[in-house]
Amino acid sequence: MDLPVGISTLQHTDRWIGAPLCAILTLLRKIFESAGPQGPRQVQRILFVKFAEQGSTVLAYCAIRRAVEMVGRENVYFVVFEDNRFILDVMEVIPEENVITIPTNSPFGLALGALRAVLRIRKIRIDGVVDMEFLTRFSAMLTFTTGAKSRVGFHTFFGDGPYRGDLMTHRLLYNPHLHTSQMFEAMVEALTRDPAVLPTFDFTPSVTQPLARFRPSPSEVDEINILLQRENPRIGSAPLILLNPNASDLLPLRRWSPLRYVQLARRLLERYPELFIAFTGAPAEVAANDQLADEVGSGRVIRLAGKTTLRQLLALYSRSEILVTNDSGPAHFASLTPIRVVTLFGPETPALFAVRSPNATALWAGIACSPCVNAYNNRQSVCRNNLCMQAITVDDVFEEVTRIYDSLKRSTSGN
Repeated sequence: MDLPVGISTLQHTDRWIGAPLCAILTLLRKIFESAGPQGPRQVQRILFVKFAEQGSTVLAYCAIRRAVEMVGRENVYFVVFEDNRFILDVMEVIPEENVITIPTNSPFGLALGALRAVLRIRKIRIDGVVDMEFLTRFSAMLTFTTGAKSRVGFHTFFGDGPYRGDLMTHRLLYNPHLHTSQMFEAMVEALTRDPAVLPTFDFTPSVTQPLARFRPSPSEVDEINILLQRENPRIGSAPLILLNPNASDLLPLRRWSPLRYVQLARRLLERYPELFIAFTGAPAEVAANDQLADEVGSGRVIRLAGKTTLRQLLALYSRSEILVTNDSGPAHFASLTPIRVVTLFGPETPALFAVRSPNATALWAGIACSPCVNAYNNRQSVCRNNLCMQAITVDDVFEEVTRIYDSLKRSTSGN
């Protein structure tokens, strides 16, 4: 059986193989690609490139909507790793058949899938591509090989980031002072501008942006209620707080101590006798999460790691009051629902990656070495001791969760 391509493998391949390939493609571009007419170019079909990190795809919602306004929903496409297409289907912002996937089950499968994706894209005759990856080389190469006449992406003008050649027609500076959703919006807007004047252009991103919404069907609501009842028959319609104690493999430094989640759960259950706590997580996290649930030592704990599909997880968010999570995809998925979200930040900054929802709160200690990862260092860190996450205490999170929960209770009783 083929094994999935790991994050570290992808990063090393992107660095050691991607850099020389970008140099070769840049040379080919200079030889064979003419400058073309000056001024803005009219595009008819737009492709977004965002392979991984479904949370960032949620932040791209406003940018995708802008593309839809420009060329029509049927003319907007998206290329993504196969395992990460779920959130696009849930957002329903572009047709499902316009999502082009690349498998990551093995290095050979990845290469073959990328080739097939490029061939399909060229057949569609995409003429505008927005590379939303943060300075990765693989995305730049794929963007160039699509043959699109207009290609928007970040460029390292003065060595201010990883080298990835000169493959974009619309070259932008990565702005570390803009929220990621605003940066994505600016990238789409760049398609309407003269590439000769970029990276300078007079565009002010939206301060407030519309949010995608997930509305579970009645059958999905029933499925979640049946699941909760099966896992803990005592729950009934009791209020539920969700704890997501893990983070993605992309950046394990984002994890808050699992034992602190246990301590938080105990304190919440002690304070609110009507409350139930559920631990959520991916199938690979079942054993670790179930152990945490056992350590809480309460009959009002529910073990849900690995027991929901991703759509069911969103339905669960819709049924629950609060989610406490490390900075990871679930924080952004939850923003599609009415649940209140408390996200714990450390190696990255909420100024760039926080959920843009009035129902979301970010906790960040802001110590001197945080944030330590960004687009310029390929989101890698020399840190081996995440003091930034350790600086967020159980007291800090408990106080924030109780503030939100008490406010929800007052609102409910007032109605």
